[in-house]
Amino acid sequence: MGISMNLVPYLVGDLHISAAKSATMVTNFMGTLNLLGLLGGFLADAKLSRYVTVAISAAITSLGVILLTVATTIPSMRPPPCDEYRRQHHECIEANGRQLALLYVALYTIALGCGGIKSNVSSFGSDQFDVTDPKEENAMIFFISRFYFGISIGSLFGVIVLVYIQDNIGRGLGYGISAATMVIALAVLLCGTPWYRFKRPQGSPLTILWRVLFLALKKRNQSYPSHPSLLNDYENRRVPYTKRFKCLDKAAVLDDDCAANTNKNKPCVVSTVTQVEEVKMVLKLLPIWSTCILFWTIYSQMTTFTIHQATAMHRTVGSFVIPAGSFSAFLVITILLFTSLNEKVFVPLARKLTHNVQGITCLQRIGIGLILSIAAMVGAAIVEKERRQRAIQKEIKLSAFWLFIQFFLVGCGEAFAYVGQLEFFIREAPDRMKSMSTGLFLSTISMGFFVSSLLVYIVDHATKKSWLRTNLNKGKLNNFYWLLAALGFINLLVFLILASRHEYRTHLPIKPESREEELKSLNNEMIEDVEKKATIQSLKNIEP
Repeated sequence: MGISMNLVPYLVGDLHISAAKSATMVTNFMGTLNLLGLLGGFLADAKLSRYVTVAISAAITSLGVILLTVATTIPSMRPPPCDEYRRQHHECIEANGRQLALLYVALYTIALGCGGIKSNVSSFGSDQFDVTDPKEENAMIFFISRFYFGISIGSLFGVIVLVYIQDNIGRGLGYGISAATMVIALAVLLCGTPWYRFKRPQGSPLTILWRVLFLALKKRNQSYPSHPSLLNDYENRRVPYTKRFKCLDKAAVLDDDCAANTNKNKPCVVSTVTQVEEVKMVLKLLPIWSTCILFWTIYSQMTTFTIHQATAMHRTVGSFVIPAGSFSAFLVITILLFTSLNEKVFVPLARKLTHNVQGITCLQRIGIGLILSIAAMVGAAIVEKERRQRAIQKEIKLSAFWLFIQFFLVGCGEAFAYVGQLEFFIREAPDRMKSMSTGLFLSTISMGFFVSSLLVYIVDHATKKSWLRTNLNKGKLNNFYWLLAALGFINLLVFLILASRHEYRTHLPIKPESREEELKSLNNEMIEDVEKKATIQSLKNIEP
């Protein structure tokens, strides 16, 4: 947080890179960081284990922050200073490729390390508790809440203390403190090794996913069996059979060779019904996944253009000048506040009104988050238009505290959307694919940042760089915010349609006590299926 929230002012102010290009650099960095969470989760599940992945990733992150400290300390890594007059007339010398090379290496080394930490550290923490023991289960809940609290405190320290040091004392010292704390964190992790509980990697669920898709494609010309019970390992399925994505059932079709029991247990030849249904569950997540992306595109503006707005606004309280990046503290504080209010006020109230144990469903949480994000962009557009008019017509700087509106609304939205998305992907995913579902959640954040970079590129070229200018008074940033609000509204409509059609995951009914009862139940299913087909056929044969 201490790096990303204050990177745009450094790129624009010290390296003389345009605001649009600086925003793209930051969003690409953050997008890659979250996308690499998928790689970290895959390596931990398939080969390395969570502990080893976290330890290696922490070491890589430490190296990355040290390189960033060096890149921002060495004078030759920056272009010549530029006075205000030349800056206003866009005559500053931009940093060249050689000067940016070390910065890029540092940032993407950090992204590689943080991706591995982000996807595994909380899971490794939960591995230390036995959920079958009530005392340890309560301790795990306590750990998770304190874990999130620790992250939030770290974020506040980053955007208030570290950002102030970076702006007023020196970037080298600010990033140097981050590097030192990362090294200390790695040392603390390693010191606890004798007391940890370790779980061996059980293989990546991605293997099952690709295998089912490959076998379904390979057997696409085979016919379906007369009843699903004839699919491979139907009687031992651990999840209910569904008729959605029926084409994938062919991965579990038993051909003549498999039916002879010679290849039934070879996963490369035929999948089980359970594996096919697990892949169906993952595919059911993708429509909602796609509509969550734009929320994070809007969120990414809080780390880029909103911070750049703050640099052009009145930030003085008495004789103290608040660093532009420190205004993101409003975002962190709002997230903390509304996360607590959600669980202690809103959810209990919703339980009384809806008589639902959850109070607010995960899809409802996401919907509320999307609505608040649209409102944030509307507020941001209005504030930016007012700021620009005052600066041009009256030569007065609007107070930067007006940015509280968009920080507050996005923070409220994240308190709903983050929890809703995470809960949705964990609840709706197969039990053995929880780590991959967390990776899917992280990928929505990643794609949101990448979509932001794409939008900036398209808008910059479509408007011939008239909207997104380094000098905000000569640009039309408010139009960009209106564009995001419009896209957010369209995305909300698509989400509402998809959410209304989504079928929540169901669990397999309790198995019959005896084999006779199971056969009787299966026989009834087959009779009902035959009767239904006969009825449909008879209706087709009736003349109009």
